[in-house]
Amino acid sequence: MSAPVLAAYSYCEAVTGAQARNFAYGIRLLPTDKRNAMSALYAFSRRVDDIGDGVLEPAVKQVRLEETRALLDRVRAGTVDDDDTDPVAVALSDTARRFPLPLEGLDELIDGVLMDVRGETYETWDDLKVYCRCVAGAIGRLSLGVFGTQTGARSTERASEYADTLGLALQLTNILRDVREDAGNGRTYLPADDLAKFGCSAGFHGATPPEGSDFTGLIHFEVRRARALFAEGYRLLPLLDRRSGACVAAMAGIYRRLLDRIERDPLAVLRGRVSLPGHEKAYVAVRGLSGLDARHISRPHLWRRV
Repeated sequence: MSAPVLAAYSYCEAVTGAQARNFAYGIRLLPTDKRNAMSALYAFSRRVDDIGDGVLEPAVKQVRLEETRALLDRVRAGTVDDDDTDPVAVALSDTARRFPLPLEGLDELIDGVLMDVRGETYETWDDLKVYCRCVAGAIGRLSLGVFGTQTGARSTERASEYADTLGLALQLTNILRDVREDAGNGRTYLPADDLAKFGCSAGFHGATPPEGSDFTGLIHFEVRRARALFAEGYRLLPLLDRRSGACVAAMAGIYRRLLDRIERDPLAVLRGRVSLPGHEKAYVAVRGLSGLDARHISRPHLWRRV
């Protein structure tokens, strides 16, 4: 690996460590080549997200996102040189040469962020799933391109499906955690028919739910949906090698515990961002590295208890 490529990966790892603590916690369990690859994927994804979340006018955001898609096209075509001035492009190009990445997943991510820029809302869960598959399911499938599957593992043909579903579980947990923050930014992700069912169509703009609503019922309903997605997505774990499985178990385990906290205290998401202390994240990482989650998931009668 050339010095410019090493420097590009170091840049991406610094971006990941500074801006994605939960993600960084998981990928530190990977061997160097896979950790580098995951950092490159994150740094590119972070760039896309930052454009969508920034203060630019929507028309300018759309131009920037299409410019980022053009950069992705260069990566896909293999025309990014090691000494290119964009370290993210250099690292992602090297990753694409080393691993069988479905790079169209990054096109889907850009499509999903364009949905944010256009201010799209979602009437039903089926509508929201389209968005979640773009911004999270696609990342699951890209990550699987880095992880690979174990030789001899059963049902590897469904690995991409499981990775996609696990991405949906993580994104729905994110949506629940960020309900108030998103409302403050003028965004509503939860399906309109769910909001109406629980009397929450007025939205979330303070530390208390809409008057007369069943906010707790809404959160518990969405938590059950997320748990079903986790149960399905966790079937990916036995298909991965030990360290890749540990990485996935650590990242997913952190979000699953966030979901536990939200379920215990639904109003917490209106008071501020729900998070886990460092010692609990460390426990999740050790549990993942031990293989406990993978062994647990491999027993079908225990899926519902995970």
